[in-house]
Amino acid sequence: MTVRRSPPPTPAAASSARLTAARRAAATVVDPEIPVLTIADLGVLRDVRLGDERVEVDITPTYSGCPAMNMIALELEVALARAGFAAVKVNTILAPAWTTDWMSEEGRRKLRDYGIAPPRRGAGRRALFGVEEVACPRCGSEDTAEIAAFGSTSCKSLWRCRACREPFDAFKCH
Repeated sequence: MTVRRSPPPTPAAASSARLTAARRAAATVVDPEIPVLTIADLGVLRDVRLGDERVEVDITPTYSGCPAMNMIALELEVALARAGFAAVKVNTILAPAWTTDWMSEEGRRKLRDYGIAPPRRGAGRRALFGVEEVACPRCGSEDTAEIAAFGSTSCKSLWRCRACREPFDAFKCH
């Protein structure tokens, strides 16, 4: 009986597998302020590249000055080290500015399930001037009112549902 052995992987295939592993590891990092969301769900994770000696990761904050970015960068380094990548460089990219349109549908569902009203796709400038309808994440009613421009974090506002009377955070559109 002859045993056939597979040829060793080509350098390109090995590089592709390493890149896939790096992307998977980076995509597991959660937002420290909303732990049900990964940075991939949020659209904060912009790119993962393999360099000669290290992995480079690009992230974009939900708004400039976001206090969670330092923790996200540290968690990226830890996640990638656990996946076997010793040298990691995290780049904070400010342009183009992050937008809620970069959030995944899965991320929007996770927000709703967590009790935070997700932003609507393509909300645009109207949302910035308070001309928006926000559905209650608990009962779905759009009979809601903003109570405060800032909720539990700067990227959320505080709302109240007139139908079920419950307060809730709404993720701000950017």
